[in-house]
Amino acid sequence: MYFPSEDSVINIMGQWFSTLELESELLNGYSSNYEVVGSPTSNRPLSSLDHEIAQLTKLRSGPHENLSRVLPGKRESPISTVKMLAGREANYSGRGRFSTADRCHVLSKYLPVNGPWVVDQMTTRAYVSQFSADGSLFVAAFQGSLIRIYNVERRWKVQKNIFARSLRWTVTDTSLSPDQRNLVYATMSPIVHIVNVGSATTDSLANVTEIHDGLDLSDDDNARYSFGIFSVKFSTDGREVVAGSSDDAIYVYDLEANKLSLRISAHTSDVNTVCFADESSHLIFSGSDDNLCKVWDRRCFRALGKPAGVLVGHLEGITFLDSRGDGRYFISNGKDQAIKLWDIRRMSSNTPRDLGCRNFDWDYRWMDYPTKARELKHPGDQSVATYRGHSVLRTLIRCYFSPEYSTGQKYIYTGSYDSCVYVYDLVTGVQVAKLQYHNSAIRDCSWHPNYPMLVSSSWDGEVVKWEFPGNGEGPVSNEQQPRRQHLY
Repeated sequence: MYFPSEDSVINIMGQWFSTLELESELLNGYSSNYEVVGSPTSNRPLSSLDHEIAQLTKLRSGPHENLSRVLPGKRESPISTVKMLAGREANYSGRGRFSTADRCHVLSKYLPVNGPWVVDQMTTRAYVSQFSADGSLFVAAFQGSLIRIYNVERRWKVQKNIFARSLRWTVTDTSLSPDQRNLVYATMSPIVHIVNVGSATTDSLANVTEIHDGLDLSDDDNARYSFGIFSVKFSTDGREVVAGSSDDAIYVYDLEANKLSLRISAHTSDVNTVCFADESSHLIFSGSDDNLCKVWDRRCFRALGKPAGVLVGHLEGITFLDSRGDGRYFISNGKDQAIKLWDIRRMSSNTPRDLGCRNFDWDYRWMDYPTKARELKHPGDQSVATYRGHSVLRTLIRCYFSPEYSTGQKYIYTGSYDSCVYVYDLVTGVQVAKLQYHNSAIRDCSWHPNYPMLVSSSWDGEVVKWEFPGNGEGPVSNEQQPRRQHLY
């Protein structure tokens, strides 16, 4: 697939005069499914995010102030794409070009909401879908042991079919190395497998056509099948892998030394999600079914043997978390049907005794979330903001920050049990898009790092892409499941 240059994308979109831009006035009248938690020193309600991250987001995605003066009079916000282009040509900013923030201001208006177009359709549930860091590859993992890697730049041609080894239940997670040479995949087993993605072999059948090396995280032969891995991630330098497990622990595997380098008894229940906080890989974020998010600093862990901090606010287990990449902020998806935004400078040094306020029996694997529980709030909530509207049931549904390059991480987005993808404005909390096509839960979805394209994968077996403005082809037509789309 050909991706145009930055200027080409902006110019094309300017000519298109975005549907979102024309309908942006509707946002003012939309009722927000959003809640902001005030600072500890103030209980006053806030209608918009009153925190440092709001200013940081504005700096990343806000235009130069002189570009708002294309016409005399009062400054405009947001500034239309046409006026932004005119201001650039007239050199109102004094730079003769768009800055990174100017670019994000334009591109973040054009959300990937057109379509969808079918990428692939399988007979088993899709559990994982992720773009590579540069967007050239896309990885999808299915319950029937298949992991498929697509070459996005070659019209989504299948580059590799990986048939998982020692599969137990499903492929729970995958992670592509930063250099895109290797893929690790996890299942409900202590052994994480690694595959050479760059080899010439298209069909990679474990230890038949290719070797799938096993990274054994257990330290006891008798424990070989005693726990499973829910989450696995490469470090930014590709030298380590971090994993979260069903035995309440975090594991770090040193790929260069080919050995387990660290095991942390991290939580009191399943560790559903882990990731490195930033490029240094010193900090690790974790989320668990014990309702807690924790921060681990490996520089001092061996001396102290405890987390650097604990973050309280979710009333139910945490299914996924995503770091903003700055070692300070991250978001988490919870079984309490909410995404929370965190600033680790608010964390506590000790685990609180009161881990929640549930007074009812509920199991997210087969029950709907109780109506009475939706009004509950944790009395010690340390989160910066809470976003509601999507549904987190039956599976570990994932959420993410939108790409830094094209949106300045202005949005957060998530899959949902109700078969939709939800996109929220990080600062205002407004639900800006709801993508609706699938007929089963969407466990994972991924936004292209540079281009307005989002791919959703569902338990209905379909992997589909949403774009702006589209690729010139007609969208999918399905009489049993007509295409549906909601823009706000």
